[in-house]
Amino acid sequence: MRDCYCTVNLDREEVFRTKIVEKSLCPFYGEDFYCEIPRSFRHLSFYIFDRDVFRRDSIIGKVAIQKEDLPKYHNRDTWFQLQHVDADSEVQGKVHLELRLSEVITDTGVVCHKLAARILECQGLPIVNGQCDPYATVTLAGPYRSEAKKTKVKKKTNNPQFDEVFYFEVTRPCSYNRKSHFDFEEEDVDKLEIRVDLWNASNLKFGDEFLGELRVPLNVLRQSSSYEAWYFLQPRDNGSKSLKPGDLGSLRLNVVYTEDHVFSSDYYSPLRDLLLRSADVEPVSASAAHVLGEVCREKQEAAIPLVRLFLHYGRVVPFISAIANAEVRRTQDPNTIFRGNSLTSKCIDETMKLAGMHYLHMTLKPAIEEICQSHKSCEIDPVKLKDGESLENNMENLRQYVDRIFNVITKSGVSCPTVMCDIFFSLREAAAKRFQDDLDVRYTAVSSFIFLRFFAPAILSPNLFQLTPHHTDPQTSRTLTLISKTIQTLGSLSKSKSASFKESYMAAFYEFFNEQKYADAVKNFLDLISSSGRRDPKSIEQPILLKEGFMIKRAQGRKRFGMKNFKKRWFCLTNHEFTYQKSKGDQPLCSIPIENILAVEKLEEESFKMKNMFQVIQPERALYIQANNCVEAKAWIDILTKVSQCNQKRLTVYHPSAYLNGHWLCCRASSDTAPGCSPCTGGLPANIQLDIDGDRETERIYSLFNSYMSKLEKMQEACGSRSVYDGPEQEEYSTFIIDDPQETYKTLKQVITGVGALEQEHAQYRRDKFKKTKYGSQEHPIGDKSFQSYIRQQSETSTHSI
Repeated sequence: MRDCYCTVNLDREEVFRTKIVEKSLCPFYGEDFYCEIPRSFRHLSFYIFDRDVFRRDSIIGKVAIQKEDLPKYHNRDTWFQLQHVDADSEVQGKVHLELRLSEVITDTGVVCHKLAARILECQGLPIVNGQCDPYATVTLAGPYRSEAKKTKVKKKTNNPQFDEVFYFEVTRPCSYNRKSHFDFEEEDVDKLEIRVDLWNASNLKFGDEFLGELRVPLNVLRQSSSYEAWYFLQPRDNGSKSLKPGDLGSLRLNVVYTEDHVFSSDYYSPLRDLLLRSADVEPVSASAAHVLGEVCREKQEAAIPLVRLFLHYGRVVPFISAIANAEVRRTQDPNTIFRGNSLTSKCIDETMKLAGMHYLHMTLKPAIEEICQSHKSCEIDPVKLKDGESLENNMENLRQYVDRIFNVITKSGVSCPTVMCDIFFSLREAAAKRFQDDLDVRYTAVSSFIFLRFFAPAILSPNLFQLTPHHTDPQTSRTLTLISKTIQTLGSLSKSKSASFKESYMAAFYEFFNEQKYADAVKNFLDLISSSGRRDPKSIEQPILLKEGFMIKRAQGRKRFGMKNFKKRWFCLTNHEFTYQKSKGDQPLCSIPIENILAVEKLEEESFKMKNMFQVIQPERALYIQANNCVEAKAWIDILTKVSQCNQKRLTVYHPSAYLNGHWLCCRASSDTAPGCSPCTGGLPANIQLDIDGDRETERIYSLFNSYMSKLEKMQEACGSRSVYDGPEQEEYSTFIIDDPQETYKTLKQVITGVGALEQEHAQYRRDKFKKTKYGSQEHPIGDKSFQSYIRQQSETSTHSI
């Protein structure tokens, strides 16, 4: 048996690692990993490692998918055979090489050819065991000779600048004697090649590690006497028989890879404006955004870029309100409200994921971490009980966990992000208006999202919501499943609770929660998060007191003269402001609005020779505070960071020491306004509005429309057929929701025109790029397979268009 884990790598750089599955030859990981790709790469690789008793990792095999092959496997479950891993095949990086062939006349007047090989630089070499000390060997090789030269070693860099020139004699002078004449004719330049090998100089006795090679035949110098190009390093062909790949087993992967080429903003104006007007179109089913939901195979595909685009432009609430209203009007039974996988529910899911992730973490993370660490048994199914476990104890453990999670959720209403509250308000209003006789529908409309689609899935699979780094172990996973089921039922406010469980043991357990106080707590929570008027939190909310207590602060220097001494003050933090006064209940001496807090960081002890100090940084100055002990200091720093994390002007750098005697103690800068010298530690998300690129989302939507063009045309036909014919429809048309055929037809025409215009821009860009791009340039080194296939496609399309 083996203890295996798997890593995801861009070329050879590890970007993600799964947990270790112990004692298994068929480990199941089931882990999702998502990343933006920050650089160019050649292979997406997956390595399988085995960890032995001494915690050493040995490599079992790998799967390497070339970048140009990724679309082949896009979003398809695929089994890949594991390949052997050896140094000869593990290469990455590129080399810049220049060759020059010149004639030299010797002292005796004889002409001979000399070759100058100049190795300029390399880029993107792999870092092996945390270090890279590369050097290159340059070899001139032919049928009868092999002459090698070596560069200096460049220490601690994977982008070495060598810039060294090596000279080789290519042809001998003609004054040879008869004997050697029979050995070989004057060398044929075409049969020679230059080989460049890159190595990592190792300090160990095992020898240097091979990093890759390239071979250039000298016949490239036929046309001109000099030649210069970038090359991708290639694996070494060691001529040994490759081992059967079937020996190592296989790995099942599902890779989703998207690549969008984004133009500047003005290109997208027509399509973007058409999409952003969606909320105001009557009926909403005739809007461009709704049409996208109709033509996409999966509603999720459409929801992701639409929500991001609308969030970016502050239009997400009106859009979701419009599509939710339309869906409620189509719903016949109040019990099925928002239960389908419609565009509305997918868009709200996506909004909650983007806007509510921090809220989810604040609410659930501490409780989930405690459950994972304490590992108490909570199995209440008598059939699954282990020996020595007591059903009563397990039920009590589970009840405590459910109580704890239920309480943190129902008390978290004030933290629910405004954008979510506004959406819930519109859902509640739409449902109450449509089903006036059903008093509970205003609650179930909201709980079907906040409980069923937000909290319950996060409790069930915390790793998918970054609440835990990996999958939980089977016992914890079972505990979380039972908690999630109970919370879901509590949140749904269904009339006969016990009857909603298939399992009798769950129904028995649920008797604990059949008290009215649970239903009241849920209703109060749902009322709070769906109440109107939360637009400007300050106008209606009483300030919520978050923390208060005595601390010592240093005078801020707000007065021109006077001592900057330390005084004990009573500090108060609400969700609006941070204030201090002489003692509790006095008038505040100073008030700092939350939006003026640019960063909250520790202050180095050397500044005032005082422990447990931190600084609250404002636009003009910093307030230096000393807490009573290290726990208090951390608590204040954390809560101040939390309340100020969405401030748009949050700093990214700060001064870890104070400004004293005319300079900063940390970087010695003399100006008191000098920018910080250390990166801020509060690695919390900035405002989500800033994290979205509107043009990129519009490009994604264009790609979707473009790939479903045949469906857009079908939908046009459906509109045409509906406006002239009232009878039964063709089956292929009946799947579309079309409330107003003429309006919808008008929108479809605009969409097709907008998409067509962008398609022409892309085609023109590709043609221009094709003309300008040189094979062998730094962007497209020789050996770039994706570029070779691109050239093939271009030459096919250009001959076709001629």
